[in-house]
Amino acid sequence: MADIGNFDASAVEPAAPRDILPAGKYIAHIVKSEMSKTSKGGQMLELELEVIDGQFARRHFWDRLNLVNSNPQAVEIAQRTLSAICHAVGVIKVSDSEQLHFKPMLVTVKVKPAEEKYPAKNEVGGYEPANGAKAAAYTPPAAAGAPAAQVATGGAKTAPWKRNAA
Repeated sequence: MADIGNFDASAVEPAAPRDILPAGKYIAHIVKSEMSKTSKGGQMLELELEVIDGQFARRHFWDRLNLVNSNPQAVEIAQRTLSAICHAVGVIKVSDSEQLHFKPMLVTVKVKPAEEKYPAKNEVGGYEPANGAKAAAYTPPAAAGAPAAQVATGGAKTAPWKRNAA
């Protein structure tokens, strides 16, 4: 229980329900991030983003990156998305997700249509630099090291034709 004093709701106009953001590109930044456990024993980086410009300024939306997962394809997708965020904000080497906070980027927001028992919701479709500049060039890791996806899955190798199977 939390003591909130003597709040009188009759003195404050109630907040109106908010619809999801329309599909489009928004200048936004990460305002909160944390690692949390998934229902299947993995871990995901949960990101809370805020639109910082235009008609929808101050609106929030979320993204989740499955960085630790038994499915190597889920890990690869999460790592590629994290790489896109890093390139978009110009922070290429990251040890703490807070290093990515409050740095503007251009975020593509999609609308996932409502399903049987779930309402429509926003999904992030991509991250780009906010200023229209090109992202820093990707430099492949040195040949001596194992690819990141192999490291995350304990070195297990997947045949190239099976890596992108849906």
